[in-house]
Amino acid sequence: MAATWTLATPRLPYHRPVTATLHVDRATARRFLARRHLLHPPRALPPGSASVLRVVDRLGSLQFDPLDVTGRNHDLVLAARIAGYRRAWTDGLLYEERLLFEAYNKGLSLLPTEELPWYRVEWDRSREDHEAAAFRDHGRLVEELLERIRTNGPLAAGDVAPRAAIDWYWRPTNQVRAILEALAESGVLGLARRDGNRRVYDLVERLFPADLLAERRPEREQRRHKLLSRYRAHGLLGRSGSAELWPGIVVRGGGTSRSGERRVTRAELLADLVDTGALVPVGIEGVRGERFVLAEEAGLLELPADDGVPPGVAFLAPLDPFVWDREFLRSLYGFDYVWEVYVPLAKRRWGYYVLPILFGDGLVGRIEPRVDRRHGVLRILDAWWEVGFDPVAEPGFTDAFVDALEAHARFIGASSIHLPRGARHRALAKEIRDRLGRGGRLRS
Repeated sequence: MAATWTLATPRLPYHRPVTATLHVDRATARRFLARRHLLHPPRALPPGSASVLRVVDRLGSLQFDPLDVTGRNHDLVLAARIAGYRRAWTDGLLYEERLLFEAYNKGLSLLPTEELPWYRVEWDRSREDHEAAAFRDHGRLVEELLERIRTNGPLAAGDVAPRAAIDWYWRPTNQVRAILEALAESGVLGLARRDGNRRVYDLVERLFPADLLAERRPEREQRRHKLLSRYRAHGLLGRSGSAELWPGIVVRGGGTSRSGERRVTRAELLADLVDTGALVPVGIEGVRGERFVLAEEAGLLELPADDGVPPGVAFLAPLDPFVWDREFLRSLYGFDYVWEVYVPLAKRRWGYYVLPILFGDGLVGRIEPRVDRRHGVLRILDAWWEVGFDPVAEPGFTDAFVDALEAHARFIGASSIHLPRGARHRALAKEIRDRLGRGGRLRS
């Protein structure tokens, strides 16, 4: 049975109603993003699962990706904001306390369980699709799997003898795995837990309260909430942007929804959010088009520039909401970020799993870390700096960078840090070794 959402997070200051577009300069916009993303300074939230809930409350959802090159995406997002972050805190909230759950928002995401009724639109839509295809064609296997779970409890695909492969999305897949995925996409099953990337399923009614599962919201209301979640996560999204920002907001094809409602456009849903005062339009000097902030966060735009907080360094996850809008990064920061994990080796400019480096409120470079778990080492394969940024000459940067390296090493369970070789890294590597020692051992 799911627990009740109990964390009370104070809302940000907002002192006056806004009826017109706010106008800010670029420096203000950059400061705003660092502050509202809980990255000013980084890793300032206290250790513990309550801070995980604090981040989710601020950002709305955390995008999940199973790649664990130097930490899973959602863990990297949290490690950048929470001191001494541990994966077990989030796993406990997901699979024990059930205060978070997995569902599709912007890709597979971790969401507050209390918001489940606003995200079940994808469950309902998937269920209709699968009932007309996979569940119809493989009805006997559906019943077999559900009966196994009813009788014996949680089940993983590997617990059942494999059946013949079927065409499933982009690849042929074992029938058992495919049908379990379909039942989870349809809200019939949920994740009891993950053992690594092995998904263990149970009946959704065993995982969440009956009244929460029974609650229904109109489709338009759900899609409007999903759109608001994108603005909530990023903080300064505009009206447009790449397609990867907006999945699941509207259904392509026009006409009416399956419930008989007229399907609405993203522009109409955005107008709803502005008209009701949930979002406030913002114009940024030198950035084309309006952006939008949550109404309760507009006061952050008015805070003084100098608040006495020294700049820190954070390594940002590839799918951190801060870097979702790649075009905006180029416009506001002059920073061109491409996550090259799916780019062929010969076409990569940087590396396979490269993280942007935030220093204060500026994006100053990129880093390619790797985990050597066998030897307990954080290996830095490479680092790249933006034109005009000298990491050694920049006041305060080296100390902040070493703090970030040590925090990342502790997060992944490493006890030492190995730096890249080569002439262009020599000066910074010397500064780091002066602080850590030549063996790169973490400071106590």
